[in-house]
Amino acid sequence: MNFGSSNPLSSLPEVVKNLLIINVLMLLATYVALQARIDITDWLGLHHWRSELFMPHQLITYMFLHGGITHLFFNMFALWMFGRVLEQVFGPKRFLIYYMVTGIGAGVIQLITTELRLQSLLGDLTPQDFELIMREGLEILQAGKNYVDPTAREINALINRSTVGASGAVFGILLAFGMLFPNVQLMLLIPPIPIKAKYFVIIYGALELYLGISNNPADNVAHFAHLGGMLFGYFMIKWWKSNRTNTH
Repeated sequence: MNFGSSNPLSSLPEVVKNLLIINVLMLLATYVALQARIDITDWLGLHHWRSELFMPHQLITYMFLHGGITHLFFNMFALWMFGRVLEQVFGPKRFLIYYMVTGIGAGVIQLITTELRLQSLLGDLTPQDFELIMREGLEILQAGKNYVDPTAREINALINRSTVGASGAVFGILLAFGMLFPNVQLMLLIPPIPIKAKYFVIIYGALELYLGISNNPADNVAHFAHLGGMLFGYFMIKWWKSNRTNTH
């Protein structure tokens, strides 16, 4: 006799379910490692290619790490809300490909925009000062400190701080949902008003662009990575639609 499953994850499509589990386990692993004074973001978080900690695999692993419970919750809530619908539309294999490509694409855009910002700052620093940052900046950050000079401080942070989170892939999911279900009504939390998915995506994208361009050094959010996830998602969906059209 089958009374059904009491497991709330059992009704989720397979890829979304496993992504949720992996992300939660990785946050727990981060906390456990920190108790042993090991920061796994040194190996798995995405560092700029100028950093001695950069490794190519970080373009994949960074999206499974998060900066805390709140960061994890909002990303996983969006993955649960919109990802389960998209997995049913795309199918598990294509959805996983989409998720990974948008996440990796977000990381690539983050590296590129970081380099562009660095190039704009390096003219305000002597070559000797830059060499000093490259030599000792990472150690200073790991000690919980940074330079007093605002230019040196920002350059050190851009090079040696890591980017973590599934936000790039999640923004790719939001973009896909808005493109596939443009007229579905979503209910915002703040303010509590309904809005069509297509307008939600447009407004969110425009806000991220504004925040990215405004370039507030105190803002520790990778806005261009979010836009990168949307950009790669847009081209993937257009490419899939074009291929489907050409095969008929």
